[in-house]
Amino acid sequence: MTRMTTDPLAPFQWLNLPEGEGGGGPLGVIFSVAFFRGLDAAGVVRRFSRGQDSGQESDFGGLDEKAYEFISRTDGGDGGGYVGVFQAGEWCVAIEPYGWLVTLHEVVTKLSRGCEVLAITRHDYASEHSFEYAIDGTRVTGYRLGHPYERYGSDPDRLNGFMRELGMGLDEPEDDLAWAAAWEDNYDTAVPRAFALAAKVTGVPFTPAMLRRPMLVAPIVER
Repeated sequence: MTRMTTDPLAPFQWLNLPEGEGGGGPLGVIFSVAFFRGLDAAGVVRRFSRGQDSGQESDFGGLDEKAYEFISRTDGGDGGGYVGVFQAGEWCVAIEPYGWLVTLHEVVTKLSRGCEVLAITRHDYASEHSFEYAIDGTRVTGYRLGHPYERYGSDPDRLNGFMRELGMGLDEPEDDLAWAAAWEDNYDTAVPRAFALAAKVTGVPFTPAMLRRPMLVAPIVER
C-alpha cells in the first residue's frame, strides 16, 4: 500500500513565482498580506486610512488598477498606496499590492491596537521578505523570511511549534557551512512557509480564489 504524502507548502507556491514566470503571479514580486482579528472589514480599512475612509466596494482588479496608478505617480517609492480588505471567517484579510507598509514595525504596532495582526511582505527587490505578528500594540514575534533563526519581539518563540512543523530551522547556524546550508534551505521556500505558518495561526489559508472576492478598497494614509 502506497502512503500518500501532502506537501504543506504546495497550496502557497502561487505566491512564490519568480518575476520571469507571469510577472511573479497575480500579486507580482512586491506585496503584503495581513490578517486581522478583532475588527470588521470597514474597521480594518479605517485603520489604514486613519479614519478618513471606510472603503468602496470593488474587486481585486480595481484594487490593482488603483495601486498601479499610484506607483506610476510616485515612482514606486511609497508602495502601492491602496489596500483591499475582505472578511474570512473570524479574520479579515488585507491585501497591499506593490507595498510593504504593514510589516514596518512602527506601523504594525499601531494597526494592532485593540486587535491581532499577522502580516507578511514579499519584496524581491529589497530582499527583505518579512513576517510580523502583533497583538494590541505589541510586536509579539517576527523574522525576516530567509532567517527564521533570527526572531525578535516580546515573545519571539511563540510560534516555534508551528515553525518546526513546517521544517524551519530555528537554531542559529554555527559556522559558514551551516550558514550556507540554511540559506540554501530557506531561499526558495521562505514565502510559502510564511503563508503556511499564517494559515496555522489564523486557520485562513490564503488562496488564489480569495482574489475573486469582493473587497473594500481605500487609500492608505501615511502614518
